[in-house]
Amino acid sequence: MDIASGTGVGSSADPLVGRLLDARYRLDSVVARGGMATVYVGLDERLDRIVAVKVMHRALADDPGFVAKFTQEARSAARLATPEVVSVYDQGRDAETGAAYLVMEYVEGRTLRDLLRERGALPPSRALALLEPVLKALSAAHAAGIVHRDVKPENVLLGDDGRVKVADFGLARAVATSGLTATTGLLMGTVAYLAPEQVETGVATPRSDVYAAGVMLWEALTGTPPYSGETQVAVALSHVNNDVPAPSTVVSGIPAGLDQLVQRATRRDPAGRPADAGAFLAELRAVRADLPDNDESPVVRRSGEHRTMVVPVIPPTATGPKGTTAAATQVQVAGARRPHRRGRIAALVVLVLALAVGLGGWYLGSGRYTDTPSVLGLSKAAAVQRLQGVGLTAKEGPAVFDDRVANGLVLRQDPSVNGRIRKGGSVTIVLSKGVDLRAVPKLQGLSRQGALDALSTAGLAAGQVTEVFSSAVPGGQVISSDPATSTRLRPRATVSFVLSKGVELLPVPDVQNKTQAEAGKTLQDAGFRTTVTMVFSDTVPAGVVTDQSPSQGTAPRGSVVALVVSKGPDLVTVPKLSGLTTDEAKAQLAALGLNSKVRSIPGPGIVRDQDPSPGSKVRKGSTVTLFVF
Repeated sequence: MDIASGTGVGSSADPLVGRLLDARYRLDSVVARGGMATVYVGLDERLDRIVAVKVMHRALADDPGFVAKFTQEARSAARLATPEVVSVYDQGRDAETGAAYLVMEYVEGRTLRDLLRERGALPPSRALALLEPVLKALSAAHAAGIVHRDVKPENVLLGDDGRVKVADFGLARAVATSGLTATTGLLMGTVAYLAPEQVETGVATPRSDVYAAGVMLWEALTGTPPYSGETQVAVALSHVNNDVPAPSTVVSGIPAGLDQLVQRATRRDPAGRPADAGAFLAELRAVRADLPDNDESPVVRRSGEHRTMVVPVIPPTATGPKGTTAAATQVQVAGARRPHRRGRIAALVVLVLALAVGLGGWYLGSGRYTDTPSVLGLSKAAAVQRLQGVGLTAKEGPAVFDDRVANGLVLRQDPSVNGRIRKGGSVTIVLSKGVDLRAVPKLQGLSRQGALDALSTAGLAAGQVTEVFSSAVPGGQVISSDPATSTRLRPRATVSFVLSKGVELLPVPDVQNKTQAEAGKTLQDAGFRTTVTMVFSDTVPAGVVTDQSPSQGTAPRGSVVALVVSKGPDLVTVPKLSGLTTDEAKAQLAALGLNSKVRSIPGPGIVRDQDPSPGSKVRKGSTVTLFVF
């Protein structure tokens, strides 16, 4: 879909024109309409910048599967920080209209589709110049694990300032994974660029993007896609059943190297294509470097009665034996008259000598060499197999971390792609260890400095350090960390931790002579717990604290303060003593902790009365008077 400006499609009847999405994005005019969305040029009123806003059609916005996938893919696309990708600023869903939208960088210009409609076939150098930034964008996406899935001229934006950008990363995937039955029609609209495996299985890989880019290059060189048909199904089957022909079968003058590049990129077997856009880009640059300056292929030129045949000797600067320089040798062959036999022999000798010198120089200069194939993005086993297939060996260098290339895949190679290497030589491959993630070390129990050292050793940084009192962890030791132990973080990410200040000591309030309830509340409010022991007291009323421990100073928060509470005096019930002998009465009183006093009248010695009377309550140690006679 075209999101460039300058070719608006009219917006007077569009109900969203003039509306403010999410109280931020004002939609000013329609730029383009497509099978999935309508694109508006608008204004981000919060940042005061012109933006392109792509609003999905309501059928898609009402599908929860699409909205979820659309959000995920938008976030992935926003991470592609490369100048060749249209920047994604925001995505959301308008609360009032329910419209799902994507906010992108606004590119002033037109699309590659517009250019092809206007110009038709482009010169090879122009076609390659336009495709190179497209492959840069796709290369960044492939390195980040993102497959575009919908590479086509409509998604290549040509800015008025000369920039070339690729749009709509991941949108096709969001549509394809939605629950709508109508989505097939939306994707089939780009069937001219679908790889055979996408048609047959629906599965897209980086090699699928390579195929689509190859078809787009074919179209740029010839002016039309390689296949056409009455139905989209017929076009799709052409991709599955036929090999894309060389562009030179349609347009003359296309160099053989460019023919071969297009055909390698559009092979039906994905394994025969460049592994990803980065590998395709390396091959394209090599071909582009070999193009003649005037974009014309070598031709046989005729002039008058003589014909000049140019015999190229490769390489042009290779030095032959004894310092001779191999170069293109021109041999004049008579055209009007039959040359003398001796002249023909002489010409043949000159030609043979020139070829001998040229071939000798070629071998010494480059005949012993071959081009290094691309093994970027391959597993170690696949890279070794590919190198062995062209007579080279693999040498593994130290693996390194990389945020874009998955663990175990080739990140770099030396010599680089299409670099010169002696036949039978070795190519050093460097495997990616994937994203560099560091595990948070166990900090619990370490001192502050110990925690700082452990984080530094792990390649992490210390964040906020908080100190709190703790009765469980000694002062000066780490209690916990955030994130927790074993959490995997990027290098130099910060980890905060909590440091113990030890036990918190609190002043102990004096609660003696308070009631038990008052004392308990006072101590609880002060941060303590209590235990209570009840004792008799002749001096302190019942329910009043007579003692506490500790009674002063400080104690740890939450510790126990022991209280002694009075039960009042210890009272004894006076027993009935009448009828007992004096000795029996005295003994019984003594057993109860009471004293006795005897008032006697001569007689048999039997207790006849007592004071206090039986059943009275008296304190221990009290005296009971016995009347005996």
